[in-house]
Amino acid sequence: METQQDLATLAAAIAAELNLPPRHVRAAIELLNAGNTIPFIARYRKEATSGLDEIALRAIENALEKAHTLAARKATVLKTIGEQGQLTDSLRAKIEACGDLPTLELIYLPFKPKRRTRATLARQRGLQPLADTLLQQQPLKQSKQDALQAFVSAEKEVPDRDAALQGALDIVAEQWSENAGTRTWMTQKAFTQGQITSQVKRGKKDEADKFEQYIDRHESVKRMPSHRLLAMLRGEAEGVLRVGLELPDDEMLGELKPKLVHNRNFEFHRELLDTVEDCYSRLLMPATQSTVLQTLKERADEEAIEVFGKNLRELLMAAPAGPRVTIGIDPGFRTGCKLAVIDGTGRFVANTTIYPTPPKNDTAAAGRTLLQWIEKHGVELVAIGNGTASRETDAFVGDLIRQHKLPVTKVMVSESGASIYSASEIASKEFPDLDITVRGAISIARRLQDPLAELVKTDPKSIGVGQYQHDVNQKQLRRCLQQTVESCVNQVGVDLNTASVPLLSHVAGIGPKIAENIVEFRNTHGRFTNRSQLSKVPKLGKKAVQQAAGFLRIRGGDEPLDNSAVHPESYDVVGRMAKQLQTDPKTLVGNATLSQKLKPEAFVDDRFGLPTIVDIIDELGKPGRDPRSEFRAVRFDDTVNTMEDLKSGMVLEGVITNVTHFGAFIDIGVHQDGLIHISQLADHFVSDPNQVVAVGDIVKVKVLEIDLPRKRISVTRKF
Repeated sequence: METQQDLATLAAAIAAELNLPPRHVRAAIELLNAGNTIPFIARYRKEATSGLDEIALRAIENALEKAHTLAARKATVLKTIGEQGQLTDSLRAKIEACGDLPTLELIYLPFKPKRRTRATLARQRGLQPLADTLLQQQPLKQSKQDALQAFVSAEKEVPDRDAALQGALDIVAEQWSENAGTRTWMTQKAFTQGQITSQVKRGKKDEADKFEQYIDRHESVKRMPSHRLLAMLRGEAEGVLRVGLELPDDEMLGELKPKLVHNRNFEFHRELLDTVEDCYSRLLMPATQSTVLQTLKERADEEAIEVFGKNLRELLMAAPAGPRVTIGIDPGFRTGCKLAVIDGTGRFVANTTIYPTPPKNDTAAAGRTLLQWIEKHGVELVAIGNGTASRETDAFVGDLIRQHKLPVTKVMVSESGASIYSASEIASKEFPDLDITVRGAISIARRLQDPLAELVKTDPKSIGVGQYQHDVNQKQLRRCLQQTVESCVNQVGVDLNTASVPLLSHVAGIGPKIAENIVEFRNTHGRFTNRSQLSKVPKLGKKAVQQAAGFLRIRGGDEPLDNSAVHPESYDVVGRMAKQLQTDPKTLVGNATLSQKLKPEAFVDDRFGLPTIVDIIDELGKPGRDPRSEFRAVRFDDTVNTMEDLKSGMVLEGVITNVTHFGAFIDIGVHQDGLIHISQLADHFVSDPNQVVAVGDIVKVKVLEIDLPRKRISVTRKF
C-alpha cells in the first residue's frame, strides 16, 4: 500500500496522464484500495470523485495496475544490477525516474543476463578489453598488429589476430545495439519512415487466396490501420504470409555511422564502419522490427478490444421482449426443429420436435403441433435461431401466423454461443434431463425475453463480438469483456429472487461462490423479502453487502425502496424527504408528481452530497427503471432467403451484427452477413462506425454487389 506522499505523487502522475483533476483521481484510488468496486464507486460515491464515470474509473484502475507493475519491475531490475555490482547512484536515479516499462527495459538491456551470442563467446575468450579500446576510438600507443596480437591465445580459442579482431567487433556491435539512445532513434525512425510489408511465404501461394489483398503489400507504419495489421499477422500465424519492417537502409546507415564512429583517424576506423552495417542488419533491424510490430500489435489489440467491448455491450443491452410466453425454436433439417416453451418468467414448460424442413417436409403435422402449442400455452412470441435451416423455419412460421391471423410475433435470434451454453456445466445443472438441442431452444427463447440474463451464462468470446477476437491479447480481451458484462448487469440491476447464479455472480461485490450461496439460501429459506436478509447469506460479508445491495432488486417485498436503485445507506434520506412532504416513504416511491416537489439542496448533509440526492429523487420518480430501449423485431423480406435471391438495388431491412473500424456487418436474412463499408454508412464523412451504428440496430440498406463464389455481400445506407 502506498504512503500518503506516494499516493499523492501517483495520483498526480495518473491525473496528468488521463487529463483528470488530481484530487478526484486520488479519491478514486483510495476508494479502490479500500476494496470498493467500480460500479459502486460510479453510482454511490459521486461526491468523492466528482462524478467520474465507469470509463474514467476503469482508466484510473488500469493506470494504477500499470504503476504497480512498473514499480515491481524496477525493484527487480535494481536488485539484479545491484547483485552484479554495477549499480551506480546515477543509474539508480535513472531507473527510479523511469516512467514506463519499455524505457526501463532499454535501460536494463546491457545488464540483462544473456543467452549465448557471438559477443558472449568473445567475452569468455577475454576480448572485452580489446572491444573497449575499439569503442573508445582513441589513438593506439602501439601498432594495430601488436594491439591484436596481445589477445591471441590458443588456450582461449583465439587462434590469430583476425579472430581477436572479429570477436572484439562482435562485442562492439552488441554494445552499440543495446544502447538505449540508438534503440530509441531506430524506433522513432521506423515510426516516421518505416513500412510494414507482407509477402507470401515460399510454397504457400496456393493457400493465400483469403489473404490475396495482403500479398506484396506495403503499409506506412504511422498510418497502419489496426484491422489490416491483425489480418497480416493472422496470415503469418497461419504460415502463409511473412510480415516484416522495411526502412530506407542507405539513409539510415548514412545517419547511424557518424553517430557511432566519430574518429576518422582511428586505426580501426574502416573496420568499425563495417561493424555498423553488421550491427544494423544483424541486431538493430530485427530488434526494431520486433519492437515496432509489438507496439503496433498492442495498439491494434487495444483498438480491437475496445470495439469488441462496445459490440458486447450492445448485445447485452439489447431491448428485452419482456415477460411474455415464448416458444424457442432451434431449427434443423434431418433432426427436425426443437421447440421449447417458456413462461413469462423464463421457466421451462414443455418441449417437442417438428419436421417442417427437408428431408421430411411434414409442414402439415408441424403446423398443427405449433398451432396447438401457441393456443394451449398462450404464446405471444416465437424466437427462431438464426443458424442452419433458419430461413426455411422462419418462412414456415410466418406462413402459419398469416394463415391463421395469430397475434404472435416471430423474431430471428442470434444462436452465437448457444451450442456452447447447451453443452456447458451451467446448462447441465439447470436441465440435467434435457437433450442439448432442447437446452438450445430454451436459451434461444430466453435470449429474446431478456438477452442480458441469458447471455451472461455464456463465455462472452463465444457470442462472437468481433472479426479478430481470437487474434488479440486474450488476457486483455477476457478482462475487457468481463468488465463489460459487470457494467451492464449493474446498470440494469438484478432481481434477487429470480436471478441465476451466472447473473448474480456479475453483481458488484458478488462472485461465483457467493452467488451460489445466495441461490442456495433462496432455495432453502424461500424468496427474499428485504435487502437486510442478505447479511444472513453465508460468506456474504458486510463489505460485499454494501457493494451489492443497491444493484439487487426485490419486487413485492417489505420495503418498496428495495425494488429501486436507492442504496440502503440512503433510506433515512428518503424518510426525511417523505416527512417534508407530509407523507410516508411507501407513498413517495414511484410518485413522480410528489418527488418533483423536492428541493435537492434541502437534503444535502455531511454524508450525502448533491449528486447522490439528485440520483435519489430521480429514482423515486421511476424506481427500478430499465435503461434498455423498447423491443422491436426486425422484418426480413420473406422473398429473400439465400444469397442467390439477392439482386443489386434491393432495399432490405436488417440488424447490425458486428461493428469494426472499417464498417459494420448486417444480417439481412440470407445466412451470410453483408458488409456496410465505412464509406457507405452515411451521406456524411464517418471516422468511427460506432458513431452511427451499434450492434442490434435495425436499419435499411440497399444491395450494391453480390459475390457468390467468395460469399461476400456489399450494401449501403446511402440511398
